[in-house]
Amino acid sequence: QVQLVESGGGLVQPGGSLRLSCAASGSIFSINRMGWYRQAPGKQRELVATITSGGNTNYADSVKGRFTISRDNVKNTVYLQMNSLKPEDTAVYYCNAPNIYATTINYWGQGTQVTVSS
Repeated sequence: QVQLVESGGGLVQPGGSLRLSCAASGSIFSINRMGWYRQAPGKQRELVATITSGGNTNYADSVKGRFTISRDNVKNTVYLQMNSLKPEDTAVYYCNAPNIYATTINYWGQGTQVTVSS
């Protein structure tokens, strides 16, 4: 079992920045790729960005050039630096890590609210 704990959400004005963190604990050997998803009210959960233990990254088109995902493999923590935030970035952001030994198992954090509003 892997536990994911997010932090860093909050209220920010358009154009502002926030950094989210997700700390993993437990059976760390069972995960490689970690990532962030988000879900806005009335919408489906969507991919924001992912990163492998080797540093390979993938971003949704809507956040390319504004968001940066990174990770510290010693601390088992993944970060999401969000710049130039827009109101449409408002959502609950979830940390995710698929189990590499059991493809049907996905670990999720509890979510952290990000609100972009003036």
